Amino acid sequence: MSKAVLVAGAGPAGLAAAHALASVGVPVTLVEREQRLGGAPILSGYAKLVPSGEWAKDAIGGMVARVESNPLVTVKRGCTVARLDGEPGAFRAGLSDGSSVDAGAAILATGFTHFDSINKPEWGFGTYPDVVTTTQVEQMISSGRGIRCPSDGRKPERVAILLCVGSRDRQIGREWCSKICCTVSCNIAMEIREELPSCHVYIYYMDIRTFGLYETKYYWQSQEEFKVKYIKARIAEVTSDGSKLIVKGEDTLVKRPITIPFDMVVHAIGMDPNIDNKRISTAFGVDLQEHGYIGKASAYGTAGATSRPGVFVAGAATGPETIDDSIAQANAAAMAALALINRAPAPATA
Repeated sequence: MSKAVLVAGAGPAGLAAAHALASVGVPVTLVEREQRLGGAPILSGYAKLVPSGEWAKDAIGGMVARVESNPLVTVKRGCTVARLDGEPGAFRAGLSDGSSVDAGAAILATGFTHFDSINKPEWGFGTYPDVVTTTQVEQMISSGRGIRCPSDGRKPERVAILLCVGSRDRQIGREWCSKICCTVSCNIAMEIREELPSCHVYIYYMDIRTFGLYETKYYWQSQEEFKVKYIKARIAEVTSDGSKLIVKGEDTLVKRPITIPFDMVVHAIGMDPNIDNKRISTAFGVDLQEHGYIGKASAYGTAGATSRPGVFVAGAATGPETIDDSIAQANAAAMAALALINRAPAPATA
């Protein structure tokens, strides 16, 4: 039997890596700290994914089903890796449930943590119930309840989406762009307009970063077909006059202050490093990069390599990432792990 590979994390990247390895006959132990598989798209109730337009419950749910049904994949739920001893080709992982797993290689697909908008209090989250996050709006859509103001259940007539909440903000130690928030926000804006055609949706932005082929499908379509309005601005604060939320800031194109009332304000929250990354770094013996994500070795060497030989990484564990690219990186990491276990000498037996 082939040497096994340990995969930590059962979001899109972990599921893809486990499936790729099992497909070529490699046994996999998939360790997931939650009781459910699927990562953020399932646990956080995402709606339609960018850019496929597929519902998360179907797309990621299908990935979960094929892994759960594969006899070569052993799933350990509610479990984490406490330590990884040994060397490439002959690792032994100690798990939090007291068991151990032998593996030739390991893949970290431990993902990210959503930015907590409580860390941006001047923008109203936690103070006003109708200030919500993009994740909460996704949950409204995916649950079938529709877009409603949490305070009283009414359909909003005016919605503001504030970009870069927890991204590109040195004041709160988040210097990085979270890569996908602009596109997700354009998509959410179109979904709001599709459900509520009379609702006016405004996107407040510093810059729009609908990178690559997303520009036409999301940025331009949201304006030209769905009539979403874009305001280049710096937001000062979100307050309330007792009946409406008030977004105050500066229109940076015309250099004048703006104050506009809304029924709902949406924070386009960024991607933070996994809150457990310090523990993960210690357990696996790998370095973190300066912002706290899992550090990668040279991009021009072995795909997905970390600072520790035999331990690979893929997806948003390394920084803000799309689901599609996370899956691609996981397949590359799986190939690198396969190459390693095929060339590593078998451990000596007594």
